[in-house]
Amino acid sequence: MKKMPLKTKMILGILFFLPVLFVLVLTLSKENYNSLDIVNENVNDIPQNDSTSIQLKDHLTVLAFLGKKPNDKSVAALNLKEIVYDRFKGFKKFQVVVLVSEETKLESAALFKEIAKYEDMRFWHFVYLKENEIKYVFNGLKTNTVLNQNLATDHVFIIDTDLNQRGRIDDRTDNEKKMNKPIYGLYDYDCIKVAELKNKMSADDLRILFTEYRQKRKGKFDSSSRRKEDIEVNN
Repeated sequence: MKKMPLKTKMILGILFFLPVLFVLVLTLSKENYNSLDIVNENVNDIPQNDSTSIQLKDHLTVLAFLGKKPNDKSVAALNLKEIVYDRFKGFKKFQVVVLVSEETKLESAALFKEIAKYEDMRFWHFVYLKENEIKYVFNGLKTNTVLNQNLATDHVFIIDTDLNQRGRIDDRTDNEKKMNKPIYGLYDYDCIKVAELKNKMSADDLRILFTEYRQKRKGKFDSSSRRKEDIEVNN
């Protein structure tokens, strides 16, 4: 019988062990799993009125503020829809909530029609509030951004089922950590910055949060979420 060349043996060995190594990595990653950081607690829920029954409580929410002129933020809304909503729609308890002024119903309906494109938009909600109500919800959030004169911002927020705001206590890059740069957090996500929305919010943070809740439902998750107080400990 012809002897198998060493090179062939090595290739076959690699092909055999690669799947085993992949499964091992997945197992270790689950064992070392950390939840998405809680950066703020007791977020103000949406005030109830005759036009809405939408609540943040008991939902996994991406919260946006388009205020008095929603069309001015159409790019941010479209990015949010295509990068985040389209990926996570249908996940249990997921919703996108967009706060707008009461007088913008026609404009908001036009924007909704523009971004819908025959998609399933059951989990996307425009909520019409008074100016003081929009400010009430926004003021309950931890953020370095502000609402503009039209009560709007390009930034969106992740709120969990217990009214905790989720994000990153330490958003430094690996190089910044090596250089011992001061810790800074990520409390919201800029919808104009496609890379931030895609790579941080969608690919990482929301995926981690949904994994956390899926494991909780299966009874396999021992929450070790870091809280906002940890920022002070690490500074």
